[in-house]
Amino acid sequence: MISLDDAVTARLESHGQRFEVLVDPDAALAIKRGEFEGDLEDVIAAEDVFENADRGDRPPENALEDVFGTTDPLAVIPEVIKQGEIQITADQRREMQEQKRKNLVNRITRNAVNPQMDDAPHPPERIESALEEAGFTVDPMEPVESQVDDALEALRPVIPIRFDTVTVAVQLPADYAGSGQAQVREFGELEREEWQPDGSWVGVVEFPAGMQNDFYDLVNEVSSGEAETRIIKDEDDLNTR
Repeated sequence: MISLDDAVTARLESHGQRFEVLVDPDAALAIKRGEFEGDLEDVIAAEDVFENADRGDRPPENALEDVFGTTDPLAVIPEVIKQGEIQITADQRREMQEQKRKNLVNRITRNAVNPQMDDAPHPPERIESALEEAGFTVDPMEPVESQVDDALEALRPVIPIRFDTVTVAVQLPADYAGSGQAQVREFGELEREEWQPDGSWVGVVEFPAGMQNDFYDLVNEVSSGEAETRIIKDEDDLNTR
């Protein structure tokens, strides 16, 4: 379950009765869209249905039966969310908007590059300030994923930007290959790997282009700075070493 502080109220008025439930805001939106796949008990603040959640008043059981055909809270809660309205306070709205803005900036930073600077990643601060300059407003009631394209459209007149992936070949010396290759292969999609006769490991990894600095930091960490890396531009480059 979640804390009351993190919950919003979903409210349904039907048959002259009011029904309220306390739920995580993102989960409520997912349930309303039919996209929720988790465990309901993990995203509610109370396994209960209220007439007035603030006072803790509960509706009569016969009202639950009349409207939902059951008194089981775990069966009623999703129906209240789907059929009702999600109530959020001004403070909750601001907090949700801020969190989604951070998530949006992080998602763009991980995937975007500057095509005018040899596809170098954009720092998060640059993305954040550019969104502000573009006047882009994050919708706290919409998933971050559905706002990325609109954010990119807003950013393009302000900064050079595009989403891309990068493919990098890495060679870890034998002394670091055993433990290091496990971390490198998990960073992105491992396209190819080879163990060399000298015990070194060569891997080719594809990942979001905005994460290049994070990748090189990881490679340096697991190899004490002794690894070799090379960006792979095309298939011919992949087949030559």
